[in-house]
Amino acid sequence: MTSESLASAIARVGNPVELLRNTAARAHTFPVAPEFTNWRSEQRAWAETCALLDQSHHMTDLFLRGPDAMKLLSGLAVNTFANFGVNKAKQFVAVNPAGRLIGDAILFHLEEELFDLVGHPMVIDWVLFHLDRGDYRVTAERDDNSAVRTSGPPTFYRYELQGPTAAAVLEQATGAPLPETKFFAMAEFTIAGHRVRGLRHGMAGQPGFELFGPWAHGEDVLAALLAAGEDHGLVRAGAKAYSTANLESGWVPAPIPAIFGDDPLLAEYREWLPAGAAGSIGGSVDSTDIDDYCLTPFDIGYDRTVKFDHDFIGREALERLAQDPPRTKVTLVWNDDDVTAAIGSLLGEGPGAKYLDLPKIRYALHQEDKVLIDGEQIGISLDCGYIANERAVVSLATIAKEHAAPGTEVVVIWGEEPNSAKPQVEEHRAWRIRATVAPVPFVRFARTDYRSR
Repeated sequence: MTSESLASAIARVGNPVELLRNTAARAHTFPVAPEFTNWRSEQRAWAETCALLDQSHHMTDLFLRGPDAMKLLSGLAVNTFANFGVNKAKQFVAVNPAGRLIGDAILFHLEEELFDLVGHPMVIDWVLFHLDRGDYRVTAERDDNSAVRTSGPPTFYRYELQGPTAAAVLEQATGAPLPETKFFAMAEFTIAGHRVRGLRHGMAGQPGFELFGPWAHGEDVLAALLAAGEDHGLVRAGAKAYSTANLESGWVPAPIPAIFGDDPLLAEYREWLPAGAAGSIGGSVDSTDIDDYCLTPFDIGYDRTVKFDHDFIGREALERLAQDPPRTKVTLVWNDDDVTAAIGSLLGEGPGAKYLDLPKIRYALHQEDKVLIDGEQIGISLDCGYIANERAVVSLATIAKEHAAPGTEVVVIWGEEPNSAKPQVEEHRAWRIRATVAPVPFVRFARTDYRSR
């Protein structure tokens, strides 16, 4: 990562949109095996039997310890911290003073004064910035993901078990019945003679556990899970399949952090933040105003996460926005014929459509494509890819509420005009793809049985 600050990089280029659209940053990849069998079968496993997903390498951990850790976190999060005791977790969501999204991560309450914030670096950078500039009795230890870690293994291994037979696999591996564990609460197990902590969780619309413990125990635990899984159809899922799990459950990863604008706090943050931490923009949204790319918690389904029972950065702005949020999260199901034509345009004379790299067709960290009705933009298509279980290309999107009824026909503009200078962008032309609005989560089990529990 460059030592140049984000503020200096913006000043050099002249506009944050130009900087992020043309950044030379490499394409975002998961630093684990792409496939163990094939990504289609690995996607099916979490719907039909059980998938084991290795989360040890692609996320950043921030360990915060001290009597003021809760104070630091609650002052930055839209979440309530009432009754947030040890062995609980939550989707930690932070916004800027204007109520625009900085990002989200999973916050684990491990011990009375010890927390682990796990996810993309955007929120972790924001928390560290406030720790640096504040007066908190807190120590921090950052464990970067394996793509950028300079030495040594991760602090924790993390294995996700997802699917209808996940409980049976875990019971066989532990030799004991599963304890009653509420969603986003933690339980303790013994696997291969080691203490293992497990978060009751779900990434692909199926029940499961996220298991973690000291890295030195990881190989023993993995071997025990694989042995137990032989009787229950367990399939190891690689990076390609794992990267699409959110499309079924409806979680939007890596929204662009709203760290721009004239607010003095954000200006100070851009001076503190390395330029390379801002990520890259891809897609057909072509406004020169960076604010047009930024989202609110209400845009991507965090309505119930926002609680006004405590003071936090952005509270006043969110109280106003909460009265009538203009956009809402949906799934867009892309038209089969138009997707086929886009892929087919790679053959014959070009340029054709922007390459669709299945199963995850997002090609920048922050994917933002126009969603149109009658030529007018009514929203933004975000993360996108192919779901083998539904045999469909879909995207998660935020669109104007008045157009969000299931069955509404829209158009997604796929690709860029003019083409940006990112290394992962080849010569292409923008492509119109019809799409149909659908509920989110898209998968029926996730939308009914799983979400209602």
